[in-house]
Amino acid sequence: MKRLSIAQIKEELFQERAPSAEFLEQLAEDERKGVQQVVKRYEQKRKKEQQMLEEYERMSKYEEKLIKEGYQAVAGIDEVGRGPLAGPVTAAAVILGHQEEKLLGLTDSKILSEAKREYYYEKIMDQAEAVGVVHIPAEKIDKVNIYQATKIAMVEAVQKLSIKADHLLIDAMNLPLPVPQTSIVKGDANSLSIAAASVIAKVTRDRLMQDIHQEYPQYGFSRNAGYGTREHIEAMRTYGITRYHRKSFSPVPSFAKDE
Repeated sequence: MKRLSIAQIKEELFQERAPSAEFLEQLAEDERKGVQQVVKRYEQKRKKEQQMLEEYERMSKYEEKLIKEGYQAVAGIDEVGRGPLAGPVTAAAVILGHQEEKLLGLTDSKILSEAKREYYYEKIMDQAEAVGVVHIPAEKIDKVNIYQATKIAMVEAVQKLSIKADHLLIDAMNLPLPVPQTSIVKGDANSLSIAAASVIAKVTRDRLMQDIHQEYPQYGFSRNAGYGTREHIEAMRTYGITRYHRKSFSPVPSFAKDE
């Protein structure tokens, strides 16, 4: 074993194929400090991977139960954008189905970094059996209220799926659809399918707000996604409001300028 350099040992430990038990036993007897540091990093990596696998299994329990009951197209549904002063409310529906690669680490989009959201977005879009995304604009939100607009977005997202869903997993809501449904409190943190929908909705809406930013850069939409930050409020005070602003949301109406 001591004939192997620390670099060679590191390469052997961190390759895709798991090292043999015999190799690990030999490493445990290697007194070199550098070797033990590499072993410690390897053990930490393995522990993290095990925790992620256990979390994945926990997040998959609703889907697994429904599949055992005979459902074949379980869709997770979630939305983003209820609270902003500008931009749409966006909903996504995702049927993950069989995954070639387990989406380890996937969870509520709100607690993932932007880089992680983008990573999982690409993975989900590549692996999912079907994805539907819908934006409901500010004008519609003002007409029907945000709660109803959210429901409309979710219903239309389900209807846009290329595969007909036979069961819906929804984050704390019931939809007016003739499809069996399970409403899950904090669903995006407890269901893999809903977490996938939350990521798709979040990334899609954020990209749209980036586009809107190009049209109205003074409001900082690329940074605030339409939420009422100090920068955004000051911009409304200075420039008035845009066609993307929700006139039914306070304090937006107070910044409307006479035309």
